[in-house]
Amino acid sequence: MPIKQAAAKALRQTKKKTIINQSIKNNIDFLIRKARKLIKAKKLDEAKVIVRNTIKALDKAAQKKVLKKNTAARTKSRLMKALNALMKK
Repeated sequence: MPIKQAAAKALRQTKKKTIINQSIKNNIDFLIRKARKLIKAKKLDEAKVIVRNTIKALDKAAQKKVLKKNTAARTKSRLMKALNALMKK
């Protein structure tokens, strides 16, 4: 346990931020899984909407530094690559 008052406050802030960041990451993971499932099932219209929402969530998370910028970019690239491959078929 922290001894200083400032350390106690920092701990409270960290716990609060950890919960928020974890919920954002869980939401992104859910959206990615859903997008990949729809792409695999070849449901183009639904996949487009979910991929768009996933990209938006990834950008917001990167902007708030929940995810690293390159991680978000890499994930977006892979999703779009899979979606574009589906659109060509």
